[in-house]
Amino acid sequence: MDDGPENASANALETLPGDLMMWVLIVSELLVFGAGLAAFLSVRITDPSGFSLAQARLSPTAAGINTIVLITSGFLAARALNLRLLAQRSAARWHLVAAIGLGAIFMALKIDEYMEKAGEGISTETHPFFTFYYLLTGFHAAHVLAGMVILALVAWKDDPGDMEAGTAFWHMVDLVWVLLFPVIYLLG
Repeated sequence: MDDGPENASANALETLPGDLMMWVLIVSELLVFGAGLAAFLSVRITDPSGFSLAQARLSPTAAGINTIVLITSGFLAARALNLRLLAQRSAARWHLVAAIGLGAIFMALKIDEYMEKAGEGISTETHPFFTFYYLLTGFHAAHVLAGMVILALVAWKDDPGDMEAGTAFWHMVDLVWVLLFPVIYLLG
């Protein structure tokens, strides 16, 4: 029996939970967000005081609440998958509905934040910090919306494999926010 590197990587792909194409999507999205964060941090180096002044106009408390909302949503999605694997289909669907509801709360809070910034006259042109702020958090918000649609579809279809792939995408959305939150709202 050959346990060389080729065989080990083939075994890893076979044991990867969910759908391979979903993992390709997740990794590609993580790379895009990673590049955006790297660009943000690179530009921040050129103007640390300007970035700090711009960042002070954000509410880390509201973003922290949104972090708790999204992480709780991720927990509910994971719980839904576990319930579905235990053949508790109705409970699994309700957990997904609750996860979607928390995603909607996240979006409502994010839209409120954007409206507040717009009311203050803050746009992508105000400062490079806000260019990155709107691009990164806006791109993330688009992924939250897509994730909500995916969770609704997998709740409706009720297939364990699809649910696993859908919750994996939702966890990627959580992970990206857990990276964006400290970099955009807390990094001093």
